[in-house]
Amino acid sequence: MDIATIIGILLAFGALFGMVQMEHVELGGLFLPAPMLLVFGATIGCGIASTTLKDALAAFKAVPTAFTGKVTPPQAVIDDVVGLAETARANGLLALEQEADKHDDPFMKKALQNIADGTDGDELRILLEDEIESNAAPMRSASAFFMGLGGFAPTVGIIGTVVSLTHVLANLGKPDELGPLIASAFVATLWGLLTANFMWLPIGGKLRKLAQLESDRQTLLMEGLLAVQAGSQPRLLGERLTAMVPPSARGASGKAGKATAGADDQQLAA
Repeated sequence: MDIATIIGILLAFGALFGMVQMEHVELGGLFLPAPMLLVFGATIGCGIASTTLKDALAAFKAVPTAFTGKVTPPQAVIDDVVGLAETARANGLLALEQEADKHDDPFMKKALQNIADGTDGDELRILLEDEIESNAAPMRSASAFFMGLGGFAPTVGIIGTVVSLTHVLANLGKPDELGPLIASAFVATLWGLLTANFMWLPIGGKLRKLAQLESDRQTLLMEGLLAVQAGSQPRLLGERLTAMVPPSARGASGKAGKATAGADDQQLAA
């Protein structure tokens, strides 16, 4: 579980709360039902109107993923692929059919099953590339939906402020009431900017990042399994896959490579 989104949003609201306390602002004056209803209701309504109902519902269902999304380390993928390469080298490609039953990942299961069935390498690459694109599409759609909400919210807040200011202008003959009315008018703008930058945009950005990370994982897995099908040596395969990963994300990549190299040396010695 990656808690970056939870920490970030809590930090943002914490900083806002700290400012409110330091400025001695009354919290009750910020939580006004009318502007909040407009900002939340109209923003979500505009978002739904900009897409299909099915995609909007799917986007809201994806919200928990932004807070609990699991990121698989690239090294774990490399270790799995190197292990499969060693199995295929020792027992043949047909042994990968049994390995497919040991994995819960549908993408890996499909790839291993096709390799065991003797699918042509070029055809398998096309199949897996299409699968990667299809798997990423729902999360990207959800990300685009929330990024859209982040664009609508500030404008909706300004609309609320304009509506409230018309009420202020209608009461210019009551100077004692102008101050509170003007303050209330800008609450809609506050909530528009706040929800956009503290909620919608971070959620949309996190979903987009998770979609990219999952696509990268599946691409790394695809390249590794295609190399296994082609009969690549496990040690060289591990080094090749490690080279595809950014240095900051490699982790303890050397350990797997050394272990595999040792196993290869023992096999050669035997």
